[in-house]
Amino acid sequence: MGNSKGVGVTDRTVAVSAFLGGQAPRASKYAESIEGSTILKIAGDIRDMIARGEKVLNLTVGDFHPSQFPIPTALRDEIVSALSAGETNYPPPSGVPELRQAICELVRDDWGLDYPIDSALVAGGARPLLYSSYMALVDPGDTVLYPVPSWNNHHYVQMSGGRGVPIPVSAAKNFHVDRSDLEPHLRSARLLVLNSPLNPTGTCISRAQLTGICEAIVEENARREKSGERALFLVYDQVYDTLTFGDVEHVTPVGLMPVVAKYTILIDAVSKGLCGTGLRVGWALGPPSIMARLSAMSGHYGTWAPRAEQVATARFLRDRTALQGHRDWMRDALSTRLAALDEGFAALRADGYPVEHIEPQGAIYLSIRFALAGQTIAGRTIRTNEDLRSVLLAGAGFAVVPFEAFGLPNGDGWVRASVGAVSVAEIHDGIARVRALLDSFR
Repeated sequence: MGNSKGVGVTDRTVAVSAFLGGQAPRASKYAESIEGSTILKIAGDIRDMIARGEKVLNLTVGDFHPSQFPIPTALRDEIVSALSAGETNYPPPSGVPELRQAICELVRDDWGLDYPIDSALVAGGARPLLYSSYMALVDPGDTVLYPVPSWNNHHYVQMSGGRGVPIPVSAAKNFHVDRSDLEPHLRSARLLVLNSPLNPTGTCISRAQLTGICEAIVEENARREKSGERALFLVYDQVYDTLTFGDVEHVTPVGLMPVVAKYTILIDAVSKGLCGTGLRVGWALGPPSIMARLSAMSGHYGTWAPRAEQVATARFLRDRTALQGHRDWMRDALSTRLAALDEGFAALRADGYPVEHIEPQGAIYLSIRFALAGQTIAGRTIRTNEDLRSVLLAGAGFAVVPFEAFGLPNGDGWVRASVGAVSVAEIHDGIARVRALLDSFR
C-alpha cells in the first residue's frame, strides 16, 4: 500500500531544483513593481560582517533583542496559560471581545478618550492595519499626503494605487509637518498619514502643530459635507505613544479636538511599548462604519492576531500594576541607551567633529547627521548617503539607516540609529570606533 502523502517513500526522489532553472516565469505587473525593503538589504551586509567575526554596532533594526528587551514576564505567562487552556482556534475577524474592550478601557485611562467597542479592531500587528486603512480609504489615483522622512508610506501608496504627495520636512521643524505645509494640498487629498513619536527620527509632533492640522481637517471636511465630496481622513500611527522622554509629551488628534474622531484612525500595538514585535497584536480605533470595512478585509486576508496572544494581551492590559511597571522599566532602559548615544555624539561635536544630532524625544531612535559630503574616508569618496552608510559600516562597524530609506531624497547626511537591540557598553564601543574613523581624515 502506498502512502498518499508520500511519507516514508524512499524508492524515488525527484531533484526539483533541476526544473527550477532557466528563465524565470513572470509575476504580475503589480508584484513586479513592488520594491523590497532597504533595511533588509542593509541587514545582509551586517550579517556578512558578523560572520567574518567583525565587530558591528547594529543600530539599524526597529526591533528589540530579547536579551536586552524581553516582553513582560506577566504577559509571557498569560500567553502560556492561554495556550494551555486551548485558546488556539480562529479568533473573530475584529478581535476577541475581551481585548477590544480592554483596549477601549486603556485608551480611556491613558488619554481620556471614551471609544465604543465597535470602534476597536484588532489585527496581526500595526502593519496590516496601516495597509487596510489605505485600501479602505484610497481609490486608485486618490491623493495621499505624508511627511518624509517617514516609515513605508511610499510603499503603501504604491500598493493602494494612490497618488503620493510626500512633503519633505527638515530638522528645523523637528521633522514634523504643520498646517502651513499641508494647506496647499488638502483640497485634493483623500488621506493624510502621520506618525508620532516618529520613525525614523525619534521626534514628537508638538501640541500646536497637531492642533493646527486637526483644525484644518475639520474645516476642510465641513466644506466637503456641503458639496457632497468624500471626506479627508487622518491615519495617526502612535505605536510608540508610551515611549517619550524627559518633558516631551505625546499628543493625540482626538484628544486635542474630539470632533476629528469622525475622520481619524488611531493605530497602536504591543510591538513597541511592550517589546512584543513578534507577538503580532495591533489595534486600531476609528469610526465604527470604517472599522467594519477594515474588519471585513481582515477576514479575507487572515491578518488577525493569534487568539492566545489576544487573550493574554487583554488580561495583561487590565493588570495596571504590571503594565505601569513595564512602562517605567522600558523608558528607563531606552533613555539610558539613547543618552549614551546623545552624550557620545555631543562629545564628538564639542571636539570639532562634523556631526550633529537631535536630543532624544521619543521612540527608540536618534537622528544623527554626518556632514561628510565630498570627504574621502578609507579610500571612498562620500557623494551619497549610501556612500556614507557603507563607510560607517565598513570603517567603524557602525550600522545605521540613511533617511533615503524613509522616502527623503538627498538626506544630507541624516541617518537613523535604533537602540532596541544593543547595550550601553556596545554603544560606547561603537562611538569610539566612529571617532577613530573620523580621525583618519582629519
